[in-house]
Amino acid sequence: MGRNLQNGERLRPVDLARGHGLSTQAIRNYEEAGILPAAGRTPHGYRTYTQLHAGALRAFLALVPGHGHQTATSIMRAVNQGAAEEALRLIDESHAQLLDDRRTLQAVESALRDLEPTGSSEPERTAVPGTDGTFIGPLAGKLGIRPATLRKWERAGLVSPRRDPQTGYRVYDEADVRDARLAHQLRRGGYLLEQIAPLIAQVRAAGGLEPLEAALRDWHGRLSARGRAMLAGAAELEAYLQELGPTRA
Repeated sequence: MGRNLQNGERLRPVDLARGHGLSTQAIRNYEEAGILPAAGRTPHGYRTYTQLHAGALRAFLALVPGHGHQTATSIMRAVNQGAAEEALRLIDESHAQLLDDRRTLQAVESALRDLEPTGSSEPERTAVPGTDGTFIGPLAGKLGIRPATLRKWERAGLVSPRRDPQTGYRVYDEADVRDARLAHQLRRGGYLLEQIAPLIAQVRAAGGLEPLEAALRDWHGRLSARGRAMLAGAAELEAYLQELGPTRA
């Protein structure tokens, strides 16, 4: 049976905030966002919290590193509204994204290992419009990004498609697709465009994995840290669900 929000030890906003290095305003903001259950009120209108609120705060802060602030907020809001199934669906989506990131990274590493040195700083241009090349829309769709993002990457030197002489459309050949996949993966890993550009330039020149080894090792570490953070978040969320009890969760 869940603990009544008005029973047990009464906590002030500062009591919740102090242990996590937060401000009392942050605690109030979390309550307004639905991350915490609604607080009780004293006869004078002051907020009072309980250990249940402390558990909600611990769960939210544990969820953020693995799922991100927005998703963690949505998870807690769903739980506090009695929609545990929706919260679990959101968690499943995060795990699916993590698995997709792992598969993408593996695919990029495999693609790089298979590269053969070209002997020049520019990749070969063998695409034939309508046959071996692809246009900006299909490529953006395959990567799950907007065409505007590919144009931005082109301006930053990450991809260098040629133009169809008849239509003027950008044509991305196999080497361009490789560069776009590399850029996409590194952006997911938190790298800035100015950090990615020299890496891709080295890959074009060297035709191998070595220039990206350090970056890929770092991204492997990020994925592992995210996976472990998801485990920690799940433990705290389960503890909070137990505290809520079956009638609320």
